[in-house]
Amino acid sequence: MTERAAPQYCPYCGEEHLVPWGELTEHAQWRCEDCLRVFEVRYKGLTGHD
Repeated sequence: MTERAAPQYCPYCGEEHLVPWGELTEHAQWRCEDCLRVFEVRYKGLTGHD
């Protein structure tokens, strides 16, 4: 997978000023320009319908 899933806000501070961070890998990394934290967006899978 080469496309980044774009988050809408920082999961730590809730601000929206995010920029891509690091090398483009399987797991997208984003840096919040407000709190300066870096986080990843990961796809966990589909849920089953029982």
